[in-house]
Amino acid sequence: MSSAPSSAAHLSLRTPLWAVRIRRGDGEIAGAGVLLSRDRVLTCAHVVTPGEPVTAEFVGAAGGRAPGGRVPAVTARVDEGAYVPEALDTDQDPRGDVALLRLDRPRPAREPVTLHRLSAPNRTVRMYGFPHEYNGGVWFRATIVGGWGRDGQVQLVPATPGEVAAPGCSGAGVVDDRTGAVIGIVLTSVTDRLGNAFSSMSPAETIVQHLPQVAAWTRGRTAVDDRLRSRTGSGGGRPSLDQPFALRLAAWLRGDGDQVKISVVRPGDQIRAETLRRAITLADRELRTADSVGRASLDAPGTVPSAGGHDLALDVTGATAADTAERVAERMGLWQHPAGPAVERIRTGGAALTLVVVGVDRAADPPALLDLLAVLRRGGSRLLLVFREPGPLYERARAELVDGPDRERRERLVARLRELTGPLAASLGDAMAAVRADDPKQVHDALYRAGLALHLLTGTQQPRERSGHGAAGTPAAPAPPPHPPSPGAPAQEPPARPLSAPAAPSAPSGPAAPSGPAAPSGPAAPADPATPADPAAPAQAPTGAPASSAPVDLAAYERLADRLETRLRAAADRLDALRRRRAELAGRLDGYHALHRSLTEGAEDLDVDALHRRAHRLLRTRPCDVPAAEEAVAAYTDLVERADSSRRDRAARDGRAREHPTRDRPAGDGHGQDRPAQDRPAQDRSARDRHGQPARHEQSAQPAQPAQPAGEEQRQRGGGGAPS
Repeated sequence: MSSAPSSAAHLSLRTPLWAVRIRRGDGEIAGAGVLLSRDRVLTCAHVVTPGEPVTAEFVGAAGGRAPGGRVPAVTARVDEGAYVPEALDTDQDPRGDVALLRLDRPRPAREPVTLHRLSAPNRTVRMYGFPHEYNGGVWFRATIVGGWGRDGQVQLVPATPGEVAAPGCSGAGVVDDRTGAVIGIVLTSVTDRLGNAFSSMSPAETIVQHLPQVAAWTRGRTAVDDRLRSRTGSGGGRPSLDQPFALRLAAWLRGDGDQVKISVVRPGDQIRAETLRRAITLADRELRTADSVGRASLDAPGTVPSAGGHDLALDVTGATAADTAERVAERMGLWQHPAGPAVERIRTGGAALTLVVVGVDRAADPPALLDLLAVLRRGGSRLLLVFREPGPLYERARAELVDGPDRERRERLVARLRELTGPLAASLGDAMAAVRADDPKQVHDALYRAGLALHLLTGTQQPRERSGHGAAGTPAAPAPPPHPPSPGAPAQEPPARPLSAPAAPSAPSGPAAPSGPAAPSGPAAPADPATPADPAAPAQAPTGAPASSAPVDLAAYERLADRLETRLRAAADRLDALRRRRAELAGRLDGYHALHRSLTEGAEDLDVDALHRRAHRLLRTRPCDVPAAEEAVAAYTDLVERADSSRRDRAARDGRAREHPTRDRPAGDGHGQDRPAQDRPAQDRSARDRHGQPARHEQSAQPAQPAQPAGEEQRQRGGGGAPS
């Protein structure tokens, strides 16, 4: 049995020996499977039916195809007590859908593979399935992006749109690219209403939770230390929960809140300790009970975390930092270079996980452990740290892992907002002074929200600083800005004064400006995170209360900055495009004006000149209404083009006339002689005049014609008067 995963450098794209193609009794491919032992195959429950035999085909078996060109095949049936059909929980999320098959005949010992427990976030993986178009098997690539539902399943996003798992891939083994380990099986694929396609995977821990017998073929230590597992059942004898603590834990394990959370659970506080163990147990894919899915009535709403809320939970009491680092590296799949120090593998491995560490101040070397935790934090891992007592180590952890990084995070956010309300606002002002924005109110509104967010961040204490523990020299908060920052006017920080909550926003007003409608006046909270309907709204101090009475939700401000920057950058790009279009139109207008003057030799044409003046006026107006100017330029150029086309047609006719002059044509026009030049249409005479050939010269060039009676001339001309 191949129990140890291969290095990523030795991964093969050949069909794996453990890959199984499953056919129904009618010969149709039903799905795929993973050979876990000589006579057991793991697959999805929806691929098979209990009591009905299927055929397991081993397309990657050693020695190639059997004599006669047939793939080795063995009859298989669902093993007793090893069938968990797919079901929906109370949130309508899928759960289960795993089954274990027993083969009628065992396979060679070198073909099976073991599952591995491995943290899943952001790992690139491959799966080998048997879609109808490639029933011999094909690899699909994907990335694990996060949990899906409360059962511990995870979402796979295909590397390309054509690599989403298709029918025939259900039950296929999922191989981690870094380690070569099989870490789960594909369940199904989903396409949402917007056309986004993705697949779901059941990781090894979730499979073991549904099928405990699979633990015999699963490698890697469990994610939760024995001392952190909840010892209580789901009956009425469970101890009371510390409900506020349970709510905060469940929220953090769902991904809400900050990157690092620090708590204290004193040795004698049994209720708080059990609340912590319960949250850790319910958030583990392998250990969580039915409470995680069914939401037992004894649990308060919001206190039950989803399975997969953490990747690893360690009790480090008495453990060294090196031992802890090795355990973390193992969970990350960084075992390929065991000779190197674990902390260096973590530092350079590029992996992150959600880690719970209990008993930080009871470790063998707490300072070294804090150094390791700092490395994990910088690598993007989320950390829940539990101390037994407050003290110097607790204060150091807060300063180095929470307050200091949050201060740096806040400074980056402030710098970002200053960029939006300073240089970018000035650039937008210049652009909106030149051309009219499609939606100037949106630009004003976004700049105002950015300015107010900047004011609130620079006018409050550092996040989470407690009374008596604030940084010395924290400046007093500036007053709310009396007017929103407008494009072209970078936000100015007002004089300092004690901060109270901003007043409610007033009705939209503001001075009219060429750049568009004025922005709403009155200092409102940052609209996106602070709107009452937004659950992620940053906490605001009540009116008259000091700002430090409520912590600042930096994540909410960061989400706001993301949205505002996206809007403002898009507005800047659109304004730049309008300015370029205006320059193109101005050049087009000048070119066609020169063409028109050449056609008319400077003569006045009232209709055409009126169109030119209108287009010129619209292009020179500040801010320029580019769509209106575009219409005016189009009207002018169309008229000039028609005139130029007429000139070209006349020139072509004149060219043909010069090639066949009158003297070369037979005399007479059907009545015995040519028509006098003065009888030709006035349009033709004027055209020839413009080309420097006056009608009188043309007439003088004609041979003298004999005089004819006036009556005959009248009959030929169809008129009764003498020629003019």
